[in-house]
Amino acid sequence: MSVLTIYPEHQPEHGTRYTDSNVIKSHLHSLGVQFEHWNADYELGLDADQNTVLIAYREPINALKQKHYFQSIDVIRVHPEQPEKDIIRKKFLSEHIHDDFEIRFFIEGCGLFYLHVADKIYAVLCERGDLISVPAGTKHWFDMGENPSFTCIRFFTTPYGWVAKFTDNPISDSFPTLDQFVAELS
Repeated sequence: MSVLTIYPEHQPEHGTRYTDSNVIKSHLHSLGVQFEHWNADYELGLDADQNTVLIAYREPINALKQKHYFQSIDVIRVHPEQPEKDIIRKKFLSEHIHDDFEIRFFIEGCGLFYLHVADKIYAVLCERGDLISVPAGTKHWFDMGENPSFTCIRFFTTPYGWVAKFTDNPISDSFPTLDQFVAELS
């Protein structure tokens, strides 16, 4: 189940949670964020490489490429047994922006996107089948949890792929991690 929690910028203890997909879409659409649920029905083996994933999802990939003229597409796949998982997680946990518009399509597992827009923080729990966009210049961070298990196809409008400009704002330290966020849902 996808979840959106909206927090006042400096009050991570006072969030308002939404689980209705139409309400989530409406809130995110007002920010210029695309949020949709797509089919993610291919079962991938643990040994599936980037090329296997891209072939399996070539139809939705081609549709997005035609619509948004993406120049770079890659796959990020992280599992609990990966030795470098902590390094990968830390890279995404700091607030940053990108010069380009990007999209993430979750085909396995889940992750928690935080969007920092004006004086609010939007926490979006994305799960298998969720597609989320991040407009260029939008401050955000991402948490994959202590024992990550997800696969995303990432789309970028520049040929360089994932290039972040970090804001050096420690705000992400104040908000729930993916593990805390999911525990609060129980």
